[in-house]
Amino acid sequence: MNQNTLPETGFVRLPTILKVFPVSKSTWWAGVKNGRYPQPVKLGLKITAWRVEDIRDLIESVNG
Repeated sequence: MNQNTLPETGFVRLPTILKVFPVSKSTWWAGVKNGRYPQPVKLGLKITAWRVEDIRDLIESVNG
């Protein structure tokens, strides 16, 4: 999993996350629901994103 494709700070949407953390959409959402993956932030009515820092932390925890 390559963190270098992520921006330094800010928010990322699901397609970007799935490029660096290769799981299916349904697996990702199940992990969000059960607390395995970070909770999203609603940026608008139809815009859901995640904090880059949370995604980086997740990748680090998996890679050790």
